[in-house]
Amino acid sequence: MRLRFLDRHRLRDPSYRFLFDHYKDSELVALDTELTSLNLGTAEILSIGAVRLQGNQIFSGDALDLLIKPNGLISRESIKVHHLRHIDLDHGLDPRVAIAHFLEFIGARPLVGYFLQFDIAVLNKYVRPWLGIRIPNRQIEISSLYHQYVSRRSPTQAVDLRFGSIIRDLEIPPLEAHNARSDAIMTAMAYIKLNQEPKPHLRGASFGYVGA
Repeated sequence: MRLRFLDRHRLRDPSYRFLFDHYKDSELVALDTELTSLNLGTAEILSIGAVRLQGNQIFSGDALDLLIKPNGLISRESIKVHHLRHIDLDHGLDPRVAIAHFLEFIGARPLVGYFLQFDIAVLNKYVRPWLGIRIPNRQIEISSLYHQYVSRRSPTQAVDLRFGSIIRDLEIPPLEAHNARSDAIMTAMAYIKLNQEPKPHLRGASFGYVGA
């Protein structure tokens, strides 16, 4: 809370004060990024996917799907994971332009993600030098919710927290793997299933799409 208060006063551009608004609605934003590396010191963002959700509705027709042109080289190992090559990003957005779109999209809504703390840390590498703040939105980690769900269902069961394992166990239709928009939508579906009643039996839980 104290860090949020300090960041509010460190904000360099008053047009982004909306990030610190007290959010009263029930919408959330599921987020995913594709990166050049899992090393925080060197990682650059290649794509950002985000989708709004509310209740059991996912607003997929309004999903954010941004490609970003990196400053450095993309390693072969990285390309094997997300299949984004330099040629695919030749017309990508400048990182600051993409992150401005992202901040406008999320507003003050809470964020949901898998390995979310790392995604936010990489985003903050761009946001902090520019705006003087860290992204202040409340964060909800999907792997923590899933761990609680498994522990309620079977307290002695070992918990596999890999994203693909979570998606399979919750019987979520698989979309394109390592695609930021698709991963954001699957994250939104996982969040809905993990928050639907009754618990801990989630089989048959439903969600709906709004938009294409």
